[in-house]
Amino acid sequence: MQDYIKNLLQNLPSDWLTLTTHRLDIYNEKLAKTQFLEQFETLVNDNNVTESALAILPTAYDYIRLGHPLSCILEWTIAKSNNLNPENVISFSSQTTPLLAILRKNLFDNKNTQIIYIDKLPNCFDAKLIKEIYNYNFELTKIEDIQDIEKFEGTKVFISNQENVSVIESNSNIDFYININDELGSVLIVNGEENESYNSEIQHVRRRETIAMTPINCEKALKMIVGEKNQTEESNKEQNKQFVLKTIQKITGSPTQAVAGSSGLSIQYAIMMGLIHDANENYPNKDIKFIVPTNCYGGTNDQARRVAACIDNVEVVDLHVDGDNDMVSSLETILTEAANQDAVPYIIAEIPTNPRVEVPDLDALKNTLKKVRKTANGDKAIDSVFILDQTFCPNVQFLGEGEILSQVRALSYASGSKFPSGGKCTAGYCIGNSKTAEIMNKIELHLNLCDNEATDLQYHYLAEQLPSMNQRIANAYANTREFVNYIKEKLPAAKINFVSEELAEQGFTPSVFSLDLPTRGNTDQKREAYKRALNHKLITMMITQIPNESKYCVSYGQLKGCYWTIPATSTQGTTKEDDKDYIARVALSGNMDLAKHKEVFLEFVEGV
Repeated sequence: MQDYIKNLLQNLPSDWLTLTTHRLDIYNEKLAKTQFLEQFETLVNDNNVTESALAILPTAYDYIRLGHPLSCILEWTIAKSNNLNPENVISFSSQTTPLLAILRKNLFDNKNTQIIYIDKLPNCFDAKLIKEIYNYNFELTKIEDIQDIEKFEGTKVFISNQENVSVIESNSNIDFYININDELGSVLIVNGEENESYNSEIQHVRRRETIAMTPINCEKALKMIVGEKNQTEESNKEQNKQFVLKTIQKITGSPTQAVAGSSGLSIQYAIMMGLIHDANENYPNKDIKFIVPTNCYGGTNDQARRVAACIDNVEVVDLHVDGDNDMVSSLETILTEAANQDAVPYIIAEIPTNPRVEVPDLDALKNTLKKVRKTANGDKAIDSVFILDQTFCPNVQFLGEGEILSQVRALSYASGSKFPSGGKCTAGYCIGNSKTAEIMNKIELHLNLCDNEATDLQYHYLAEQLPSMNQRIANAYANTREFVNYIKEKLPAAKINFVSEELAEQGFTPSVFSLDLPTRGNTDQKREAYKRALNHKLITMMITQIPNESKYCVSYGQLKGCYWTIPATSTQGTTKEDDKDYIARVALSGNMDLAKHKEVFLEFVEGV
């Protein structure tokens, strides 16, 4: 096995170290890691370690937040070395989140947790905050030797610092091992069949609140396991970090300090926990309402509900923003009700919305957010915090002095796998306006507590790509506008959701649009089925006839090519069925053969 891994490290497909978003053409969500490992084991048994054979393995999990080929292979290697089931080994970029995952499940199962350690706990571990803010319960026990572990009624978690994260000192009294490494992250090992029910819950935490160990760090961990030396590289993290944070300030026009996390959802989790912390301090014993669009990205929706499920005074309120629903009027109703209840209102919203690419009346939005409301007792209500997911248009300045959200409490965040890094890393970032500087301190605190800060390499990619972001946005928008106009000309019956020319002049220049293709049939069911089939026909034509550029993929803001997806089957995975959109979403870059895409689209139209 060690020889095979050594050879594999010499023949890695380049995508395995660089791809950040999963390819839907070789991805079956229901089979995910099992399908990847089954086919990988066939290669191992045949001693086939060619790059071409590895490259065609099905997508593992969903690059790279929940997992990726190298995290699966690292986990498989550790499992085989210790005679374990590979599903019982789960790697993390974070040192503390695997522990939070166990504590979360035990909260719902009403089980006690004992955290046992010899040397030290992760530097970022804060027992007081984890108990007070996250609502998790546990006891800490320091021991001299692993054999000193005594009986305990509940779950026993043993944390150890390891250079080689595959080493396990076996002890049947331990339920979970967490091997932490200051540079790489951590590996959680589930011990015993009776604890395997935790696996899917732990993986879901990894999917929603953090990321798997990054590809480059998995490669380093695998080299340690097989006895190969890793090259010592000089870290420019601090220099890159300062440059990135200053660049975010410049792009957003905000004077406050930004933070960068390992992914967009890592940042969003820090925002939510930081806001809950702030509310507990400033508005003790009051209910907290997270107001969330019903059809936004599934991770946002799911994560908000997961947080609310853990904390008694936190609730998610549905916000209808698209189509027949207007964001501002929906907010007016919800904020009035929150004020009446004397609750703390936190609003998460995308502008433009996804996937309908709609921008609300911004002056009306500002006035709704500024409005002073009264509680049922006639007291002044708590003002909201507007949390803007700006991933689609990270170039628009909402927060700076004199801008549309400068007079209300507001935060902005973006997924870095999109335009900020051009698809080169998953890191996300967040920044507040001058009214939320104190809240930003809480967000940074919880980002660090969860050990979810951007990694060295992520800061490197952001430093490399952020300076050109606004120009890339402009170039990609130009291609998108031209393609949208071409579709309108050739298929006028199609409904296209895209920003108007007027909004573009205001700076809203996304490079993604959604396409509602014309349909037929004498019942709603038949019309929907026909439209869905047509979606797939168009996407299939594009990715088969322009394979070097058109991909069946969920990303956006990539450096080249054109990505196609159907949100209802990808980004809206956990959204309620009635709120899903079975329309095609198209994301263009500034570097692509637009003429060829027009040619294939015309062929599609002629065949309809």
